[in-house]
Amino acid sequence: MSDDYLIFRPDDVDLTRSPLRGSIDAPTYVLGAFNPGLTRLPGGNLLLMVRVAEALVDPVDGDCARAIRWTPSGYVLDRHPVSGIHMGDPRQFALKDRRPPLLGLTSLSWLLPVEISGDARTIVKVHYDKAIAPSASFLEYGVEDARISLVGGSWWMTVCGVSAERHCTAMYHSVNGLDYKLLGVVLDHQNKDMLLFEGKVGGKFMALTRPLGECYFAYPEDSPWLGGPAIHMAQSPDGLHWKPLDTPGIRARRGTSSTQRIGGGSPPVLTPEGWMLIYHGVEKRESVGVYRSFWALLDRDDPARILRQEDEAPLLEANPALTADIAHQMYLPTPVVFTTGIVDAGGHYIVASGEADLACRITHLTKERFR
Repeated sequence: MSDDYLIFRPDDVDLTRSPLRGSIDAPTYVLGAFNPGLTRLPGGNLLLMVRVAEALVDPVDGDCARAIRWTPSGYVLDRHPVSGIHMGDPRQFALKDRRPPLLGLTSLSWLLPVEISGDARTIVKVHYDKAIAPSASFLEYGVEDARISLVGGSWWMTVCGVSAERHCTAMYHSVNGLDYKLLGVVLDHQNKDMLLFEGKVGGKFMALTRPLGECYFAYPEDSPWLGGPAIHMAQSPDGLHWKPLDTPGIRARRGTSSTQRIGGGSPPVLTPEGWMLIYHGVEKRESVGVYRSFWALLDRDDPARILRQEDEAPLLEANPALTADIAHQMYLPTPVVFTTGIVDAGGHYIVASGEADLACRITHLTKERFR
């Protein structure tokens, strides 16, 4: 097997065991099984926390589009008149003539723990009994994009919670890496891609964040930086209450392909040189954009001090050869690789990514690549 391959695909999901099955009779399919959180379990195996985006086979019924929503009594299908929506992105639709935009999703996401071997080569067990599905109103439209960090002997997992109330970051916690308890909202509306450092700094938890919004201000024309969504940092005494740092974090630079936005990818891991992390940069193209992975190195004692930012040559790009045999399932118009996890494997790193918002990709990278 090569050092770059797909480990889990949409057809690997058994939807008869989906958490939606008890409520919805309408047929569904796996739009994507992707963007997996990654961690090492106490016994040495690895855990992928796979995002399963489950979509309706027939999203349009008569003159209405339908969206799946969780409620305390089960899942329901909301109806939106087709005449009142616009779809420019296959992952979502927008209500017409609404400012700020009001969106609906073409799928609902839940998390599936997939245990794989310590070398990330084979699937050991798919833990349907430990799946993480919406369980609160702030998760009513889905639980997305888990990132897992081992800090102080326990596992902290951030997710993006989607609801009409807020688009937030929620926190889960585990004492064994496999069973997770929901702790609630930790960052409010549209602060995405939060991931904790794998270790404390000055006795405090540290995290990358990425606030979004509709209004950004331009840098001067002679600035090396581009405006727009960027990676910020925050610290916490307990992992639940977060104070943003005053200094800026990692920003998109002029002359690079990250012209639309950047955001966190893998949890920062401590190396002899400092905190190393992989992040994503987006090049504006069509409705979705091209996603690539880059990396940066932060000072071990003052992570706001960026020692190195490798944002010209990508660390990872989408690889069409990996998805050639499932190309008929692809729905995005542009190439996407979205890194979501990393573990130390001795002489190299094992990196987990979402490929094409469709499947889970594993890449083995030598540590020399980051020097």
